[in-house]
Amino acid sequence: MELTNKIAVVTGVSKGIGLELVKLLIEKGTIVAGWGRTAPDFSHANFQFFTCDVAKEDSVENAFQETTKKLGTDIRILVNNAGFGVAGATETFSSEYWKAMFDTNVHGIFYTVKRLIPGMKAADEGHILNVASIAGLNGVNQFAGYVGTKHAVRGISHSLYMELRDFGIKVSTIYPGSIQTNFFDDIPGVQANENMMRPIDVATTMLQTLETHPNYFVADVECRPLRPKGKK
Repeated sequence: MELTNKIAVVTGVSKGIGLELVKLLIEKGTIVAGWGRTAPDFSHANFQFFTCDVAKEDSVENAFQETTKKLGTDIRILVNNAGFGVAGATETFSSEYWKAMFDTNVHGIFYTVKRLIPGMKAADEGHILNVASIAGLNGVNQFAGYVGTKHAVRGISHSLYMELRDFGIKVSTIYPGSIQTNFFDDIPGVQANENMMRPIDVATTMLQTLETHPNYFVADVECRPLRPKGKK
């Protein structure tokens, strides 16, 4: 898709790959609506921030109404980047955290896509890019809940692309391995480090996925750090 002057919604823009992608889209001339609980330390004429907690449907509805009021309904790109993970043994795991991960990582995608699909269908063009994780392809010890959410993202994305491809709408999923972000702040024993991928590199791959020819569609992208434990 040609990105100049297209309108994009990106969730989870306060930091990490969400913010890096926003900056790359702005460089391409895209008009970006950033949805998130916290505003990023970033400003640009083509960037508008809208407070949104994707886990709550009324918050998504409000962000959608505010966005369309300011930018119009012709939104061609949606990047579902908001998400979080909590580790722990399942038998002692907090039910609140379990539900919260599904509310944000899974239900949040449903709340956003159902509102943006009609405009994409009307334009006969659209791209939904869902950020899953390597955890959407494999099991991870002590991460049953998070892994469950990211497997759900994969299934939702694959079903959506079958549902929407005849309407000119692409649905892509990216499965990053470990990235140098705040994801690990609340995970004991793991710290973001330079052997993990850089957020800018993952965001660049996401941008390239969005820039593809109208009849060329990337369903899945898996990316990992080359040397996750550094040089031997």
